[in-house]
Amino acid sequence: MQDPESLGGVTREGGVDHPVQESDGAFIAPETPEIASADQHVLKSGDTFIVNDPQGDITGVDDGLFVNDTRVLSSLRLTFGGRRPSLLSGSVSSDNTAFTAHLTNRPLPPLGGSTTPEGVIHVERERVLSGTMMTEAIELTNYGTEEAVVPLSISFASDFRDMFEVRGLKRERQGTIAPPRVEDGEVRLEYIGLDKVARRVRIEFSPTPDKLFADRADFTVALPAQACVSVYLSVAIEVEPLAGAAPSALSAGIIQTPNCLADSKEMRVGRAAVRAALVDAHIVMRERRRAAAHVRSSNPLFNAWINRSIADLGLLTTDLPTGPYPYAGIPWFSTPFGRDAIITSLQTLWLTPALASGVLRFLAAHQALEDSAFRDASVGKIMHEMRKSEMAATGEVPFALYYGGVDSTPLFVVLAGAYAERTGDMALIDELWPALERAAAWVAGVCERNPLGLLDYKRESEGGLANQGWKDSHDSVFHADGRFPDGPIALVEVQAYASAAFETMSKFATHRGLVEDAVRYAGRANKIRRCVEDKYWMAESEFYGIALDGHGELCRVLASNAGHLLAFGLPEYERGRAVAGVLESALFHTGWGVRTLAAGQARFNPMAYHNGSVWPHDNALCARGLARYGRKEAAVRLLQALFEAAVTFDMRLPELFCGFPQRRGEPPTAYPVACLPQAWAAGSPFMMLEACLGVSIDAARHEVRVEQPMLPEGIDWLEVGDLRVGNAAVTLTFRRVDGKVVASADRSDVKVVAVL
Repeated sequence: MQDPESLGGVTREGGVDHPVQESDGAFIAPETPEIASADQHVLKSGDTFIVNDPQGDITGVDDGLFVNDTRVLSSLRLTFGGRRPSLLSGSVSSDNTAFTAHLTNRPLPPLGGSTTPEGVIHVERERVLSGTMMTEAIELTNYGTEEAVVPLSISFASDFRDMFEVRGLKRERQGTIAPPRVEDGEVRLEYIGLDKVARRVRIEFSPTPDKLFADRADFTVALPAQACVSVYLSVAIEVEPLAGAAPSALSAGIIQTPNCLADSKEMRVGRAAVRAALVDAHIVMRERRRAAAHVRSSNPLFNAWINRSIADLGLLTTDLPTGPYPYAGIPWFSTPFGRDAIITSLQTLWLTPALASGVLRFLAAHQALEDSAFRDASVGKIMHEMRKSEMAATGEVPFALYYGGVDSTPLFVVLAGAYAERTGDMALIDELWPALERAAAWVAGVCERNPLGLLDYKRESEGGLANQGWKDSHDSVFHADGRFPDGPIALVEVQAYASAAFETMSKFATHRGLVEDAVRYAGRANKIRRCVEDKYWMAESEFYGIALDGHGELCRVLASNAGHLLAFGLPEYERGRAVAGVLESALFHTGWGVRTLAAGQARFNPMAYHNGSVWPHDNALCARGLARYGRKEAAVRLLQALFEAAVTFDMRLPELFCGFPQRRGEPPTAYPVACLPQAWAAGSPFMMLEACLGVSIDAARHEVRVEQPMLPEGIDWLEVGDLRVGNAAVTLTFRRVDGKVVASADRSDVKVVAVL
């Protein structure tokens, strides 16, 4: 039923009056520019990142320049004569170091002379992030036969919104935005947050604008025929805790924000500044790439996917005092997450173990040492999420250091075990031992309180997450009839993580001579394994249910969670193969990958975040499980499917995409607000490739094992170069020979064993 008052006149939305249209009694809302862009480009440097449209503009919807989860630039627009230029192309460089847009002019109004026709002036915007500074060069080239006078304007603004505000959370109070100041040829913006932290922005230009206002710089550029002229700008950010600042990651010194405002103008704005920032960004990316083994193949498209994935991991990785750490994703999750970083480290462990080392040290350093219902923290838990924003520091949201994830803690132990096997670095395990014991004690304590000895969760605070597995949306866990379960909830895949964690602790305890502890940990692992087989198995479906509720009732739902059981080796062999068969069926497999939820289940929706979409990292774990249970050809098909999907997404897998079935001639359907890039999506091809090649590394034996390798269609050979084992390195080459894939190795001190 329509509101009678809305059938004529105007409606007001976002502070803007919109005319109301009438057509046969049906109201049709007018289009509004206040919508999110589906095509965005990102750059990142440490805890600073920028999201802009293909023209290089920031619109202020779901984009902006962010530092420590605060939007310090909410608008940045380039216009000529009051009009946006026409877009030719916009892209980020292959190594994610620079954004470049190519534009051309629309017809320009006369300024004392003749008009300039459309498509005569080429405009190139080159943008680089370095530290907490953005530098940009705008180069104008006149390809016409006459001089052009170009009225160029750069408008800008900052709303200093917290990331949670940008995502839609309303606040009762905000800090103080100081009036913009124009002085010494630059604009200064400042915000004092409720956390008593000053966030300052300085915007500078070269050459000096003809007119400079608090929100706009105007230039009148005389551009001779066949000549080019450049305009430069820089945006420098300073974040300073003031007296009485709320405790936060920033004030604790975890996030270091250099005082960019103290640099000389020559270092901040101009061609030299852009070049220096670009060199710095290239060096950072090159060093990260050198730390990993390299992968190349006979297929140029596959190489492009691999290279883009490596570049995305490099972009998202931040160098913290504890070592490299992959932030989860841009724009919403450019911050440390526990689960995401652990999974990403597991995906890439065989190629670059240094990432796992940094993740383990960081998570151990931020392990919960006290109980807090507000933060869902208990002694021994591993963090779920860390935020540096104002709202986190003031306690408006519990995410300054939040522990509401049931799986990060057992996965922390699992990663430590996998890292030790991969590297033989027991010195790090010794360093982490107190944290590992606390983590195992927390898992054991929760299991002891559960009537069946399982690892379950129930949030302690209304502000926390209702669901605390990787599918953490509110509707992701339910019964077969669609009703939501009472807690505590014991997710099926979490039991595999817990069992694997206790097995890891048993091995560690044996190595340390703690015989009784080793036996106790092994017993706990076996108890969980037996309970899963007894309580979660659905014989009629030949599959495992998604969870047990607080009454011990099984949620008899077919979800991809069961694929994680296979990845960590929990099911008995024949049941594991049966699960693999269901995952391969049309119930799950779309042709582009495995859905999170089987078709036909209650709440199934291929457009839902967790109830029918396709997540690359979920598929990588499923592929690992398929290979582990003798279905390697199915793992290869999954790798092939994700590769084909990546081609349609410009060689970059998003966080997720919609789970519609593959149709001839049509690409997969994008999910509108998926993070791009996302760390564990970028890491997915490497876990899938490891599973398909059958590669495992035993550092203690100085040995690489290769078991029945397989390659996707269209790849005749693949090389893994500079794969380090201890102090030595080996290059593995996989080739198709007489219908089989055969592995060979260069001469090396590393022993390579082929397992038939």
